[in-house]
Amino acid sequence: MSSRKLSWLLKLIIITLVTGASSLGISLLLTTSGFEHLLGIIKPKSESAKASHNKLMSADAQNISRITDQMNEVPKAFQGTIVYQGKLKPNEKVIALTFDDGPGPKNTAQILEILKKNDVKATFFMIGQMVKYFPEVAKQVAADGHVIGNHTWHHWYRHMDVATAASEIDRTAEIIYKTTGVKTTLFRPPGGFLNNGLAEYAKSEKYAVMMWSEQSGDAERLSPPVTGLVKNVLKYAKPGAIVLLHDGGGNRSKSVKALPEMIAGLKAEGYRFVTIPQLLEIQAQEESVETAVSPVVINQEHPNQQLNHQ
Repeated sequence: MSSRKLSWLLKLIIITLVTGASSLGISLLLTTSGFEHLLGIIKPKSESAKASHNKLMSADAQNISRITDQMNEVPKAFQGTIVYQGKLKPNEKVIALTFDDGPGPKNTAQILEILKKNDVKATFFMIGQMVKYFPEVAKQVAADGHVIGNHTWHHWYRHMDVATAASEIDRTAEIIYKTTGVKTTLFRPPGGFLNNGLAEYAKSEKYAVMMWSEQSGDAERLSPPVTGLVKNVLKYAKPGAIVLLHDGGGNRSKSVKALPEMIAGLKAEGYRFVTIPQLLEIQAQEESVETAVSPVVINQEHPNQQLNHQ
């Protein structure tokens, strides 16, 4: 192995040890051509060994794809429905941060750093054109373990026929998958418009149409100062809330500045952060438990009720 390759390998090992890279992160590294190049000297030379090696590498890629799909998977009960918030128990203090209109080279990158520093996972609703212009940023969102949703190709508000609505959503789904490997079933209509043809098509394709229960106000024409953005989020926070924020669509420097204070404030109130699929899974599990135990609870609280119906 050349000294240059050895130097790069040592750097990679040090970075992995310092950052505590997860097994998923290591698997991603192992499946990249760059890392294979670094370890080229130890790659198998015989045809049988090469076949075995390629099979192993293919299995790693499939495992990564399966993990990514699971991260973005929405419970079936929510597919084809419109969701404004998670309906959770009052003591289930979880909240979902969502970011619209990216990815962008500056704001999204800064937001990703803040989220990583605070160990927070979020959901990014991406515009197809933005993914096309900034594919590396989109890839980083997925690589950091965040969830990606569909926010149409052009971000149009106007009414659309079925063919146009289908193009807006399908083209975006395609470029998200080709760029990041994510097959998303989350859709957010631009502007929250539900009657312009987009939501109808999304529901027919079994997307979960994700709205929001609170917003910072960062996309308003006269958006509040940083302190106002933080106050808006903390004031209306509640278990199962879906918070609307933006990492694109304009200058979001105030959103970036407000985000650390939002996170700190919510953590101080006892909240933990989840992605949209995680939020919906928690609700599905709670509803499943309630359904399973409710007959028992009724009979215990009203012992004569069952007798009255016999």
